[in-house]
Amino acid sequence: MARVAARLSDGEQSTHPVDEVLPLPKLALYGFQHVLAFYAGAVIVPIIVGGALGLSTEQLVYLINADLFTCGIASIIQAFGIGRIGARLPLIQGVTFTAVSPMIAIGLGAGGGTAALLVIYGAVITAGIATFAFAWLPPKAFRAVMRLFPPVVTGTVITVLGIVLIPVGLNDAAGGLGSPDFGDPKNFAYAGGTMLFTLVLMKLGKPFLSSIAILLGLVGGTAVAFLLGDAKFGDVSKADWVGVTTPFHFGVPKFEWFPIVLMLIVMLITMVETTGDTYAVGDIVGKEVDSETVARALRADGAATALGGVLNSFPYVAFAENVGLVRMTKVKSRFVVVAAGVFMIVLGLLPKAAAIVASVPHGVLGGAATVMFAMVALAGIQTLAKVDLKEEKNALVIGVSLAFALLPATVPVFFKEHMDADLSSLLNSGVTLGATAAIVLNLIFNGLGKDDAHNATEAPAVIPGQPVETTEATKDADDAAPASEATEGEATAPAPTA
Repeated sequence: MARVAARLSDGEQSTHPVDEVLPLPKLALYGFQHVLAFYAGAVIVPIIVGGALGLSTEQLVYLINADLFTCGIASIIQAFGIGRIGARLPLIQGVTFTAVSPMIAIGLGAGGGTAALLVIYGAVITAGIATFAFAWLPPKAFRAVMRLFPPVVTGTVITVLGIVLIPVGLNDAAGGLGSPDFGDPKNFAYAGGTMLFTLVLMKLGKPFLSSIAILLGLVGGTAVAFLLGDAKFGDVSKADWVGVTTPFHFGVPKFEWFPIVLMLIVMLITMVETTGDTYAVGDIVGKEVDSETVARALRADGAATALGGVLNSFPYVAFAENVGLVRMTKVKSRFVVVAAGVFMIVLGLLPKAAAIVASVPHGVLGGAATVMFAMVALAGIQTLAKVDLKEEKNALVIGVSLAFALLPATVPVFFKEHMDADLSSLLNSGVTLGATAAIVLNLIFNGLGKDDAHNATEAPAVIPGQPVETTEATKDADDAAPASEATEGEATAPAPTA
């Protein structure tokens, strides 16, 4: 695999940690940890959507396998990159939670069952193509759009993501919504034990142990649960050895205008999510993120979403959960995500292997997930640290947006009983309301921000214990002329290419 070199001020060549290819054992361990960290989030969307549409168990298993398979391909495209597609940062791609309510509304409107899936896939494919096309706008036009997302917006969106995701982790810690033992103190004991073990490893362990603390926490928690009779592996024997995902498995997609409009709005929200996650992970790994980097990330989103519709999956976004994992482990190599993508493809082809991972008890998974989701919120707060919070306008944007984000979880009856079903399917999401509020309020109070060519020279956020690399390219970013597109493997400095 190629390494991209950055030229330091003394003329020597140095591989940026993002582009470092780690030894195979470390790649495998770190990659598998990413898979475990994101697995629950990856499978929960097809489980919820499939259950709401009344799919059979066999069809639901197929959806899960298709999701994992496509997640693997999408993550490799995002992290490794193909031409001008993919951010080439350690970003895992997963199915967006934002699309769950709209897809259920679309599916129920189409009568449920596999017929509903065909309407959903038509909307997903169209929205993916539209997102992909949007990210190819001319550099000036794209940068003008990106001015809608200054740090006060992206930081707020990332913080909202963390806050909205934390209850997901806590629900798992309680045993999983709908489970017979939901709220049982035993589940919280597993969650607390897993969380404590993970935190102790990170605090007292050697650097390598700290970097795989989440993985060890999940393995240790599952082992304890198994010894106590609370981890069941019976479904593994029932699962098939091989399950191959084929295009249009459920039939030819149907393209209807309202579902397409709804999914286009969903993709607008996911673009804000991916933009925020791209800037956040750039800060964490000390890699400059400019408008071209964001465009590459969004192209990968669009391509993955269109591919998802073809391969019987759903819309894709850069997963905030794994941004939190990158921050916790301080493992910056994007090739770790490539390794995770390979694991996901294998899991998507081997239902038995996926069944083993699925056997991690909810309580154990919730303990690890809650820590990671909290770190996502912290990444957002870190981005907001760049914002002048003494300025009342910025404080209002952040505070009011957070309030809007909490509305669906705080007053769900408003959306369920006092709002049109189609409108509720769009607005009944903390991420949707919080992100929309942040964008609108920022435009009202601050107007359009400065072009990101000005902001590209801002120093990346300092992470405790991690050095911030300084290159000549970074120092001279304001004066850098647009560079021609470099092919994979060429030695390039991290100057803006847009």
